[in-house]
This record gives sequence, structure tokens and C-alpha cells, in this order.
Amino acid sequence: MARVLLVDDEVPSRLTLQTVLRAGGYAVESAASAAEAIHKMDDSEYDLVLTDLRLESPEAGLKVLAHARMKEYKPATALVTAYLDSKELPLRHSPDVVVEAEDVVGLLTRVADLIGMRASRRVERQLRHSVAY
Repeated sequence: MARVLLVDDEVPSRLTLQTVLRAGGYAVESAASAAEAIHKMDDSEYDLVLTDLRLESPEAGLKVLAHARMKEYKPATALVTAYLDSKELPLRHSPDVVVEAEDVVGLLTRVADLIGMRASRRVERQLRHSVAY
């Protein structure tokens, strides 16, 4: 079962997304702040880190994604939002994937795609490593 870290400071949103992801077959842990998410990433491995952009500060979600990308286990990462048209989203100048929370089927499809791409990259890295030796 793929492990997802869901980071959202709004309790109703976090609980709803957690329920949807669990119903989709994922093992979900949640965090209410960037600091809590960073602590959890340091203690456990996740296949996907899914975070809201705005947590305790306007850029806290990007801090979570940056920390996730530095982890040796290389989780897939994405921003989740209910406001896809928001001007605050770093769409133009960032590789971050944005997942719209209101579209449940789209959310679960995108999560599955992200976790699948991560698994493919991991296999490719292992193959390159084994061929190098």
C-alpha cells in the first residue's frame, strides 16, 4: 500500500482529503504544519507528499516540497488546492504538480499517476546503479 503524507492546516479539508485517499487505497498520514510535515518526513518514508500551498505562512507548502525533494528516498510531490485558478499558485515558474481537491476522481487518478511515476524512476535508478557496478 502506497504511503501518502497529506499536509493541510485546515482541519475539514485535511479530514476530507484523508478520507478520500484512504478510500482510494492509500495509507495516509497527515500533518497540520510545515514543521510537523518535515519532522514526519525525517522519521518515515512516503511515496507521495501532498501539501497545501498556504499553511502557517504563504510559502510554507513550498518549504515542505523542497524538503521532500532533498530526501534520499525521493517521494513524489504535489500541491493540492481547491482554488486551481488562484494567482498565488506557482504554475509558470515551478515544476510542482497541482492537484485540484474538488475533483475526487481526478485527484485519485493524479495521485496514482504520481506514485506510478515515482516507482518507475526508482526502478530506473536501481537499474543504472546495478549496471554501473
